[in-house]
Amino acid sequence: MTAEQLISFARGAPSLDIVDVAGLKAAAARAFDADPAGVTAYGTSVGYIPLRKWIAEKHGVAPEQVIVTNGSLQADAFLFNHVIQAGDDVVVEKPTYDRTLLSLQNLGGKVHQVTIEPDGIDVEELRGLLANGLRPKLAHIIPNYQNPAGVTLSLEKRRVLLELAAEYGFLIFEDDPYVDIRFRGEALPSMLSMDENNSVVHASSFTKTVCPGVRVGYLVGPAALIDAIAKKATNLYISPGMVSEAIVHQFCVSGDIDRSIRTVSAALAERAGVLAAALREHIPGATFTEPDGGYFLWVDLPEDIDVDKLFPVAMKKGVAIVKGSDFLLDGGNHSVRLAFSAVTVEQIDEGVRRLAEAIRDIRV
Repeated sequence: MTAEQLISFARGAPSLDIVDVAGLKAAAARAFDADPAGVTAYGTSVGYIPLRKWIAEKHGVAPEQVIVTNGSLQADAFLFNHVIQAGDDVVVEKPTYDRTLLSLQNLGGKVHQVTIEPDGIDVEELRGLLANGLRPKLAHIIPNYQNPAGVTLSLEKRRVLLELAAEYGFLIFEDDPYVDIRFRGEALPSMLSMDENNSVVHASSFTKTVCPGVRVGYLVGPAALIDAIAKKATNLYISPGMVSEAIVHQFCVSGDIDRSIRTVSAALAERAGVLAAALREHIPGATFTEPDGGYFLWVDLPEDIDVDKLFPVAMKKGVAIVKGSDFLLDGGNHSVRLAFSAVTVEQIDEGVRRLAEAIRDIRV
């Protein structure tokens, strides 16, 4: 099986056919024409100032509450490094983004995973942990189209989380890069917009709506916290990439981003539907919640399927998946995460057929 024939459900990245290359090229030309000095200079650690202002207006906050970073993963890292010390308790979802688990463990955080339900984190399970003495510094929550589970946190649970954060004095880290990729339903208010106690730090990214190559993400939070992180960022790299951020700014102010979001959302909605249909047809024992947006679908396979055995067999057949166990401190041995963002509609059915063949092979 050659690399060209590989069908990958592994990467949460948009395929080239849904990236607005022409729009980005035009935005780059406008950026250099409009602000050659700003684009080519070092800039400051808070990011490209016009983009920082645009993000602040989008979220209804002061610019001093925003720092623009090299992708949202760096935003995560800045916050974790600032807040978490070895031995600190941290709450995350079960399952959660694998790099979040790794980052927190590398910092020496004591990670507590709280079960995800079809409407988001189990707030009663969390309430029980808090009542029994758990005092987390931070709760990491991916509220919309969660990675990897694909579920969305309900409005009621958003309210409960804010109440618990205020009562027990922990920070909610609202990690929200998928929010705009909505297939159906109404957009829910962010916890940032509902917060009255400075309990929320919000992160998002232009990776999923513009393209991964720009590497532009951001944090929104209390001004004092953002200022402290900005000082550390200055020492780390002086400033993030002004060229990328200026291009993203032009892409946003022109309205091209709205068109890009529509394009990506429509394409991914179709792919998610085709993937769900293919799973039902080819792997009838699989169970999953069809997502209302985002990039990922979490699949629970029959109990006799061990993903550690499935993974190499699937690769040999030319289909790449991510093991569910990567997103959990323990368990996930019968689950996989399938990203439908980088595969075309034509590839999806064939990819699921290959996965079904791999499942048959390891059952023999």
